[in-house]
Amino acid sequence: MRGPMRDPLPDPERAHVPGAVLAITHLTGWRRLGLAWFAGALGALAMPPYGILPALALSLTVAVWLQDGAASGRTTLRRFWPCFLVGWAWGFGYLTAGLWWLGQAFLVEADEFLWALPLGVVGLPFALGLFYGAGFGAAGLLWSRGAARIAALAFGLGAADWLRGHVFTGFPWNTLGMALAQNLWLMQWAAVIGLYGLCILAVLVCAAPATLANGGGLRGRFGPSAAAAIVLVGLALYGAERLGPPDPVVAGVRLRLVQPNLPQDAKFRPENRTDIVDRYIELSQRPTEAGAPEPTHIVWPESAFPFLIQRDPDALAKVAAGLKPGQELITGAARAEEPLPGERLRYFNAVMVIGSDGKISDSYDKVHLVPFGEYLPAPLDAALRAVGLRQFVAIPGGFSAGTLAGQRILTVPGLPPVAATICYEAIFPGAILPAGRAAPSPQPPGLILNVTNDAWFGDTPGPRQHLAQARLRAVEEGMPLVRDANTGISAVIDPHGRIVARTRLDEETWLDADLPARIVGGTLYGRFGDAAFALMLAACLGGAVVARRRP
Repeated sequence: MRGPMRDPLPDPERAHVPGAVLAITHLTGWRRLGLAWFAGALGALAMPPYGILPALALSLTVAVWLQDGAASGRTTLRRFWPCFLVGWAWGFGYLTAGLWWLGQAFLVEADEFLWALPLGVVGLPFALGLFYGAGFGAAGLLWSRGAARIAALAFGLGAADWLRGHVFTGFPWNTLGMALAQNLWLMQWAAVIGLYGLCILAVLVCAAPATLANGGGLRGRFGPSAAAAIVLVGLALYGAERLGPPDPVVAGVRLRLVQPNLPQDAKFRPENRTDIVDRYIELSQRPTEAGAPEPTHIVWPESAFPFLIQRDPDALAKVAAGLKPGQELITGAARAEEPLPGERLRYFNAVMVIGSDGKISDSYDKVHLVPFGEYLPAPLDAALRAVGLRQFVAIPGGFSAGTLAGQRILTVPGLPPVAATICYEAIFPGAILPAGRAAPSPQPPGLILNVTNDAWFGDTPGPRQHLAQARLRAVEEGMPLVRDANTGISAVIDPHGRIVARTRLDEETWLDADLPARIVGGTLYGRFGDAAFALMLAACLGGAVVARRRP
């Protein structure tokens, strides 16, 4: 075990350090944790819909100085806990400010769920902040003076965001890489390194200004910030070059995305079934603009019906009658499956393909369900139901998860193979076709479909953040994204992340658009997944270890 780390700001270098920075490094106890919380909350302004990248730079710069104080004067192992606390407080603030809109979902059925609002608004960020605590703690074990500590922090936070996206079913919402992924030029690197690779770049770039308080001459003080600026310019130049001309479109395909804007408190009431179906059909049949082709494929959002359409032949016939000959409907819908003897009826959150003949030709069952939203986790299920609690979606026993054995691929007449995602499945990088990377199919998918219902979250940052994260999947995989949302934002996005057409939030409308073609040959990320991220993580770890071992 190594001895105590040298003071990160020793004399005579201390004379060159601003007094405010010295004050930050000397904070202790609740003052240190309080500033870490506020710094994290400031960093959330870098997320959609704000996209203020300098906010994350200031946030991480302050975090580095707080980490300097937490690590200083302690042996290697004794640094973990104080650095962990700094990281947990920073993550708690970052996630509280970035996810406060989750509380809106608890107000939809306030008589039943209002009591749990603090668990979503405060409890979830409190718990998820532990990932960032672990990241800061791991970085603290590698902490040293100079620029190498930025690499240590990039290693710790890159690993933390990856773990947050995978552990306990995963929740990679507002990962740090999204600070770069809102700019059309900067997001192009996702085609190479994916979201988690962008996380590492975001930390390296945004934490670099912390070294402006270093001693050691101009190179030591200004070099990392200059390098960060060069990296940003390089990312932008690559992105601008990669964008090129508009992507071609798939011949013979014209999409209509229907956005009914149904209120959440009315959407699932069976007594509204006739009005709901009529609204969908009426929007689907609206005339096209003069000279525009008729839609060949119509898309309705997640859980379009407050009943099981597969078991209602009259409703299915009515929907089919609303389609023109040759048109295909792709719609979200709950699906029931007959149980085995001794088992209960199983329900699935599904996407179905319905032809003008009234037949359901294919379907996909959602694999990645929302804990507490669509099901109660198995260890808590019996106990919570015993006291009268249920998941948000009022399905008896909750939804059952589909299986990846069936893949995500939907076969839709007239379309390339469709990689289907439902709701927040689209926020998971690398999950569009995880099995396809090991054994590519003869005909790869030609588009990503995302049907969702963001009415739970009203006019808050939530739906805008959801769109931004789904948009990045198009860039990573080199495929267009077709996104249909009940209350918006619905959009067609090309494989470079350009928004071809979109709707506004909280608007009853429809959207007609051509389907952009996928990138021939795909992307590096599409072929190799998070391999580049793993190499970047190893490089940051190696650089931090080498610097730590220097005398």
